[in-house]
Amino acid sequence: MVSESYSVCVYCSASAGDQAALDLATAVGAEIGRRGWQLVSGGGHVSMMGAVATAARAAGANTVGVIPKKLVHREMADVESDELIVTDSMRERKQIMEDRADAFLTLPGGIGTLEELFETWTGAYLGVHEKPVVVLDPGGHYRGLFAWIDELREKGFVGRQALDTVVLTAELSEAFAALNPVS
Repeated sequence: MVSESYSVCVYCSASAGDQAALDLATAVGAEIGRRGWQLVSGGGHVSMMGAVATAARAAGANTVGVIPKKLVHREMADVESDELIVTDSMRERKQIMEDRADAFLTLPGGIGTLEELFETWTGAYLGVHEKPVVVLDPGGHYRGLFAWIDELREKGFVGRQALDTVVLTAELSEAFAALNPVS
């Protein structure tokens, strides 16, 4: 088991109501806690974001929520977080989340989740950080996106090295193996 200081930032939806998505978020939070890791999240207590944080805490994980002032009420700030950081902007939120994380896990989400994934992925590719970037997609939520990215690779717009900096998997166990600091 790794100490609590190993932190995984989870990017996911703050609006999905789909039960399968909520169940996935719950399973991810429980696994973070089971491993003794710390969760860094967007600081909301709604949808998948709330489910992952609640499950992580229930499994014994320390949770750090980072939320901009403008979203405190909209995403119902997770006041149960062990540490809740309220920022002035989305840019500050993302920077703190990146700084506090040792690895990044993306679950299904919308444009905000995509933006976080792409920024983190680009940072890994450019060598800004050497932290694992993993996408857990058991339901095929990102199938079209990665098919398009593969087309971009075929046309020369995306190199193999960029694709090698992200792990895409449908399996929870494979995602956590890729996040694992020992691997």
